[in-house]
Amino acid sequence: MEQNEKMKAYWKENLTYISILLAIWFGVSYVCGILIADPLDSIRVGGMGLGFFFANVGSELVFVVLIIVYVQLMNKLDKKYDVHEG
Repeated sequence: MEQNEKMKAYWKENLTYISILLAIWFGVSYVCGILIADPLDSIRVGGMGLGFFFANVGSELVFVVLIIVYVQLMNKLDKKYDVHEG
């Protein structure tokens, strides 16, 4: 029974990480790229408005960074619950 509780705790933490990271990506891609893009366009980045940047480049860059962060978090989580490889 202890192993079952350990796996439930593992998945609960995993889902927490996923929820937080998806919320960050939603904020960058939807909120910054669509909802508040016009006000952000008054700020220039590399010759383009910040809203345009988030809508076209920023959300993809943030997505890649979030994947890297997720891999690091999961490696730590796997070691914490002793489910890591090797």
